[in-house]
Amino acid sequence: MACSTEVSRGELHMYDIVIRGGSVVDGTGSPQRGADVAIQDGLVVDVGSVTGAARREIDADGALVTPGWVDVHTHYDGQVSWDDAIDPSFSNGVTTVVMGNCGVGFAPVAPGAEQELIELMEGVEDIPGAALAEGIEWGRWESFPEYLDYLATREYSLDVGAQIAHGAVRYFVMGERGKTDEDATADELQQMADLVGQAVEAGAVGFSTSRTIGHRSLWGTPVPGTFAAEAELVAIAEAMGRVGKGVFEAIPAGTVGELRNLGGERTNQFEEHDILRAVSKASGRPVTFTLVQSPDYDPNLWREILQLVGEANADGAQLHPQVSSRPIGFLTGLSGYHAFMRRPTYLDKLAHLPLAARATEMARPEVRAAIMSEADVRPDAPGSMENVYGLFRRSAPLFYPLADPVDLAPNRDQTLGAEAKRMGKDPVEHLYDFLIADGGLRFASLSTADIPARMDVLKEMLENEHTVTGLSDAGAHVTLICDGTMPTTQLTYWARDRQENTLPLEFVVEKQTRRNARLYGMTDRGTIEPGMRADLNVIDHERLAVDAPVAHDDLPAGGTRLLQPVRGYVATICAGVQTRDHDADTGARPGRLVRS
Repeated sequence: MACSTEVSRGELHMYDIVIRGGSVVDGTGSPQRGADVAIQDGLVVDVGSVTGAARREIDADGALVTPGWVDVHTHYDGQVSWDDAIDPSFSNGVTTVVMGNCGVGFAPVAPGAEQELIELMEGVEDIPGAALAEGIEWGRWESFPEYLDYLATREYSLDVGAQIAHGAVRYFVMGERGKTDEDATADELQQMADLVGQAVEAGAVGFSTSRTIGHRSLWGTPVPGTFAAEAELVAIAEAMGRVGKGVFEAIPAGTVGELRNLGGERTNQFEEHDILRAVSKASGRPVTFTLVQSPDYDPNLWREILQLVGEANADGAQLHPQVSSRPIGFLTGLSGYHAFMRRPTYLDKLAHLPLAARATEMARPEVRAAIMSEADVRPDAPGSMENVYGLFRRSAPLFYPLADPVDLAPNRDQTLGAEAKRMGKDPVEHLYDFLIADGGLRFASLSTADIPARMDVLKEMLENEHTVTGLSDAGAHVTLICDGTMPTTQLTYWARDRQENTLPLEFVVEKQTRRNARLYGMTDRGTIEPGMRADLNVIDHERLAVDAPVAHDDLPAGGTRLLQPVRGYVATICAGVQTRDHDADTGARPGRLVRS
């Protein structure tokens, strides 16, 4: 199925590429249809029965032909300095990414303030600070327009759009005061508004902020902007409105049921909704914000928020809740975070060993007994990930082993806790034995929710006319989360594997192509129509699968990241150039910076 053929350079050709005989799902929501797709000079020039010759032909018989995915929630702000492949997005059929989400980024930055922004990103997004310090080409920019100019010199496998982050802006203007709950002065408000306006005018595709106290720097302090007053957000949004470009992206307070502040006051999410509504009305710009199902204290809040969004949009606002295609799962394995990583014996004698040797040593009865009997050593930097090992230990019964391909909706009888009960073992001891089996290559995923029930909630969220799909966090949480595969999840679980109540394939494709592209004002991509940019995927839908994570020690400074192998992408084309061929990198780098 679906092979590519190179036509002799001596033959007369009309097109650069023709994709022949595929089932085209064009991103408009229209029913799929059999058609050829002709590409010339980076654009789709014909969809139908194409008779002309081409320099390269791709046989798509039995395969889907879709637009390239547009992922609007990524964190490649540092990775774009050292990497041109941009995985995991590249392996998952993504042809355009938007980075700079959650209020963290690397511009503007005053000389000497680089470490502050590194510690913000490391604390919030769990990207190793050593990789950011060594891999980023610091000194190439100070302002955000200069950062964009730097990105414009680079070539990638896909297109990259950048947002300016509230954390960087507030720290640049207010210094250490920016990290407190102190309000900005009138002069500081003007400076921040000017910086954002200039960034959007220069090509930033949006502005992002985080208001959840769960987002903290490496040293445990809430990120700049967490407690910003409504007046500050509105002033920034009005600057975007004056320019007439850009999306306002936010992580509202209370997103995951956390408190409003360190004093224990519960967040009123309806107040947060009112602020975002005011931001959109004052600026005339689209607002996208994270929406997840809250914990048990208010499990139906998300439905109330969606109702309020509908009312606000009917009144002229442009609110687009951003929802995920699967519950976020926290991974555990010896290559990443695990319940025993802060035990003295592990830290002093094992942490430095190669993976296989580490697993072998941990299997020794005396080492196992020592680790199981010890208390954790607190880390030096109490950032967002400080207590993850304790959480993993307390939640040991709730981990799901990951196999190939990954089961996205397992039942509770498949957990390690259920296995331990059947075996008559303690769940924590069973977790330990699971981690060291197979040379330490195994991974398991934690979910405190009933996953099939949570999937029912996500289906209703996805079907809502106002939502967009996102929250992949691709490029972030490199040893904890592998949600960069969410674009593939859309086609496997929702449009194929779900036992009942699947989503129509055409709907799923439109949701993560045209819908996301139009949110960010990208009218040149997201559909397969003549005149549109030739960003496409050819997909063996029956074979499409996401496998269990694999550790790669390929970050700067020797850092580790987890990537999930994906199979089934016959071809990916960006700007008319084939970048992937049967899940392999062709080496082509046609991707560029996308300016607003």
